[in-house]
Amino acid sequence: MALNVGDTAPDFKLASHRGGQVTLLSFRGKKQVVIAFHPLAWTPVCASQMKSYEAEQDWFHQHDTHVLGISVDAVPSKVEWGQSLGGISFDLLSDFHPHGAVAEAYDVLREGGISERAIFVVNKGGKIVFAEVYDIPALPDNTEVRRAIEQQQD
Repeated sequence: MALNVGDTAPDFKLASHRGGQVTLLSFRGKKQVVIAFHPLAWTPVCASQMKSYEAEQDWFHQHDTHVLGISVDAVPSKVEWGQSLGGISFDLLSDFHPHGAVAEAYDVLREGGISERAIFVVNKGGKIVFAEVYDIPALPDNTEVRRAIEQQQD
């Protein structure tokens, strides 16, 4: 992985399933950010992963943290998928055009055109404080992410 803990997280601007555009820079100085790259919407592990973040939204809010779910799916697919998951209150972002550009910037774009399952935690200063790539079929454990977030608040 080319991006490591301590690196400045590359900025991006992507369309959200909630409407509008989201930039990473807009959180600088305000919130920590969990960037959760997932291979594709409409797959069981990706659905479980996004639902696990939704279930923990109160915890993330209490720790000044915003979750961003990113895949190469188009916005209309993200909108429908978010609804099918029971409603997702954080941003599901579309890295559709140019295809996979943000995943490529984070060095997690696979040869087949989808992203790895990867999580980055970015602190309020824009630095990566946690970076992990997981096996595609593996459901990441939120404990590691929570620990990285809590360490920034010590």
